[in-house]
Amino acid sequence: MTIKTRFAPSPTGLLHIGGIRTALFSWLYARHHNGQFVLRIEDTDRERSTDAAVQVILEGMAWLGLEHDEGPYYQAQRFDRYLEVINQLLEVGHAYRCICSKERLEQIRNEAMSKGEKPRYDGHCRALNLTEDNAVVRFKNPLDGAVVVQDKVQGHVSFENSELDDLIIARSDGTPTYNLTVVVDDMDMGITDVIRGDDHLNNTPRQINIFKALGAEIPNYAHIPMILSPEGKKLSKRDGAASVLQYRDEGYLPEALLNYLVRLGWSNGDQEIFSIEEMVAVFDIKDVNKSASSINPEKLLWLNQHYLKNADNEWLQKPLNDLFMGMNIDLKDGPDLRDLIEVQKHRTETLKDMAEQSLFFYMDFDEYDINAAKKHLRPVILEPLKALYEALKTIKDWDNNSIKTVIEGTADKLEIKMGKLAQPLRVAVTGAGISPSIDDTLRLLGQEKSLSRLLKGIEFIENRSSS
Repeated sequence: MTIKTRFAPSPTGLLHIGGIRTALFSWLYARHHNGQFVLRIEDTDRERSTDAAVQVILEGMAWLGLEHDEGPYYQAQRFDRYLEVINQLLEVGHAYRCICSKERLEQIRNEAMSKGEKPRYDGHCRALNLTEDNAVVRFKNPLDGAVVVQDKVQGHVSFENSELDDLIIARSDGTPTYNLTVVVDDMDMGITDVIRGDDHLNNTPRQINIFKALGAEIPNYAHIPMILSPEGKKLSKRDGAASVLQYRDEGYLPEALLNYLVRLGWSNGDQEIFSIEEMVAVFDIKDVNKSASSINPEKLLWLNQHYLKNADNEWLQKPLNDLFMGMNIDLKDGPDLRDLIEVQKHRTETLKDMAEQSLFFYMDFDEYDINAAKKHLRPVILEPLKALYEALKTIKDWDNNSIKTVIEGTADKLEIKMGKLAQPLRVAVTGAGISPSIDDTLRLLGQEKSLSRLLKGIEFIENRSSS
């Protein structure tokens, strides 16, 4: 039998890392077993579903490389099929119409809660054989027995049918509800294994009973625990519940995010770094922990820096270029991105860091960093910088070796330490006190721009001295 999993997000909110981890585990399980992975958009809630949220799902999955074999399917396009199944259940007596008012249902709820009981529909319309068109349709849940789930993560879980009420499978306007649509979709699409968050575990016995009523094959289930904030609470946007595309825009690499997420609740010994191929080879849903995992932003940064250092410079060009374009930075008057990446990739944690720390290569600055200028652009360094300016002008081959030789030679000639000359030079040409090595910085800037900015720094000191 071919293993078939699915990822079925609802486009009523932004796809965040909790959803992506579920998608990753489903994708890995299918790939490990040479199976199929289905993408399904559960957009039956037309009031809350948005095209923007759908786009985030599609872009996010594509960015992460979690390609689907089937889909994307859209539930909103399958309403006729859901209506067909609802009518089928009505015809064979596994469902019935209900006209209980909101007031009556509220009364049932209040009475149950006053007794400390779980609110459940009392089956008032179960045997009335109503035919009203504007009625809701309820599934006729078995009254006795139990639903046993052999969950691949949670283990043996049992639910008494007497604790389950007759859930609504179609609203009064005819639109189907979640528990009905998900069963029909999983049945029609041949889903063999459902991997989803453990917040869906209570839905599972209801869905299994619908599968049984339809005479359909019941899939295997694996309910994975949720991801918590560092404080052990539900994720907020600050912790990672924002759009997954925010990680892309913050300069994280998809490989790093996937590596990070696969280790949230799953392990393979003490191994920390996994390529996609390694994940596929060793992943087993049965090895996922039952307990919730907490976000660790520092661990994600560490992983991202690892992947950044080892990434191909050619491959990094496009995402870095996109970040620069988002900042409205013209890259024509600056170093080639491949050269820039080679210099900066070992110094930064994300591509956004790399872009922000490289802006001075592509755009002039109006002001110096106050602290850096106060400390390094002082009158005492004026004459050494002038001497260095004249020496740098003589370089014919503007490369690292020539630049370093001139700076060291000037420092030796003036009998000052290399750092005492290099740091003021750095502030003069970059506007701040931090940059790559001074020879790399000047080489990437180019001779003309380096000299122009050094002269600007000299004039800054002169003006400061005279004021």
